[in-house]
Amino acid sequence: MHNFTQEDLAEIIDVARGTKEGDLLLTNGKIINVFNESVETGNILIHKGIIVGIGPYEKAKKVINVNKSYISPSFTDAHLHIESTMSIPPEFARAVVPLGTTTAVADPHEIANVAGIPGIQFMINSTKNLPMDIYFMLSSCVPATPLESSGAHLYAEDLAIFKNDSKVLGLAEMMNYPGLLAKDPEVLAKIAISRDRIIDGHSPGLTGKDLNAYLASGVMADHECTTPEEAKEKLSKGMWIMMREGSLTRDVQRLIPILNEHTKHRILLCTDDKHPEDLVHEGHINFAISLLIKNKVPLPLAIRLATLNPASFFGFKRSGGIAPGYSADIVVFKNILKIEKVFKNGKLVAESGKPLFEFKGPLHDDAVKNTINIRPVTFNDLKVPVKGNKIRVIGIHPDTVFTSDLHCTPSIKNELVISDIKKDVIKIAVIERHKATGNVGVGFINGLGLKSGAFATSVSHDSHNIIVTGTNDKDMLLAVAQVEAMGGGIAVTKKGKVLGSLALPYGGLMTNRSINETSKILIKLHKIVKKENGTAVPDPFMTLAFMSLAVIPKLKITDKGLVDVDKFAFVPLFVRA
Repeated sequence: MHNFTQEDLAEIIDVARGTKEGDLLLTNGKIINVFNESVETGNILIHKGIIVGIGPYEKAKKVINVNKSYISPSFTDAHLHIESTMSIPPEFARAVVPLGTTTAVADPHEIANVAGIPGIQFMINSTKNLPMDIYFMLSSCVPATPLESSGAHLYAEDLAIFKNDSKVLGLAEMMNYPGLLAKDPEVLAKIAISRDRIIDGHSPGLTGKDLNAYLASGVMADHECTTPEEAKEKLSKGMWIMMREGSLTRDVQRLIPILNEHTKHRILLCTDDKHPEDLVHEGHINFAISLLIKNKVPLPLAIRLATLNPASFFGFKRSGGIAPGYSADIVVFKNILKIEKVFKNGKLVAESGKPLFEFKGPLHDDAVKNTINIRPVTFNDLKVPVKGNKIRVIGIHPDTVFTSDLHCTPSIKNELVISDIKKDVIKIAVIERHKATGNVGVGFINGLGLKSGAFATSVSHDSHNIIVTGTNDKDMLLAVAQVEAMGGGIAVTKKGKVLGSLALPYGGLMTNRSINETSKILIKLHKIVKKENGTAVPDPFMTLAFMSLAVIPKLKITDKGLVDVDKFAFVPLFVRA
């Protein structure tokens, strides 16, 4: 928001009318008009951080000829978890601003589950003094469910302290829709204090009267639609739909059929969870836009979903378009995947893929460091005595966090169930890491294709306990020990040796390395875990991280045991005794 004095406004009027020289003039551009969804030729005059005119202007203090490149409003990510980029906010900004994203609406859900209110405050503080607008929605589900152990519990009165913070827009994704439908008092209290703000949703598969009740409570949007049918029902009932293109969950191309003249004004783009290597090699919101364009969506409409629409939904005044009076948040490109220039409030902040700014200010990170606190894990914690002839196994699927509940015959040795490499039924465990309770949930997973060794991570949605999978207990324990020693992170082991690791000392979730550097380490780890350990999935670390997400069906695992998400209840490992 630009605050102008009367003198400022008088000067802006003179510049717009051409009687006084402006600060910056962009010439010879193809302007993307998201209001009427057209491409226009013309010059753009900028003064005091805003666009003051479009037309035959010729002079300014600085003139940049963009040589027939497109000039577009800069992009907004309507919903994401910065922590999933494994970078603290300043490094996140340095990565995505050159990709054209100058606004993001973040749910600090991951760090909140680790460090509570101080974690949220850390995220807010570390987004100040950046040439990017990073807003926050208050995490509604900490913990996400009572079926896991988190590092904090946030109640309505805790969230209320942020209500007047200019960086806070409302209540983040209400994942606990079973709790809402059951009229859980704490869930209703959070909804009640947020009814005058934006309330974001998270309701995969919810339909009919249950969806009606969910929406009647005040929920406004959803980013979990994976089929056009689901999205169409939600659109018809007044929801805004966020088409998500993350690292594991890739829904944009699936949802293109919902985009038409009647719905286009209520659809947004978001990434939700995107890993460093995908940010570096694919892009950010510009990548999602590129998918729309490849699928014959007109360029101005594709751009609108990342500019004017989120500005309308979130109430960003004079933002999201190229028009007089609008913020001069602008991107210049010929190819959407190769952004040439990025302007924030009329200042050049990135060029040719490089940020032109550094973070200024202390991090105040004491609350989010040294957060790994586990009771020593032993072989006994991982043992699975035989108690039946069939076990439940988590079945993973490509490009989604939904899983199956498989019933398999276990492989047995010395009266213990062990990993079955031939059948790809591999042991998985979650170790509570916040309060040293000693909780360890043990199960089995199919679909990773792991052939030897183990890997572990402290990134495990949503409570971020340590999750580990492996063909043998020795390597699993070593991987957990390495994660603990680093203060959080990712570790890969084989035959009693650590093959590679990435330290994530900020909440066990983030690093202060550049995203490029983190990406290189992750790519190396991916090569190791595929070549040395034999895993077959494209992103084994992110896949593993979502196997404890006990709000997305069907079968998941937490530090307290196996969870049937549809029933919202624990189920035994053995199908029958």
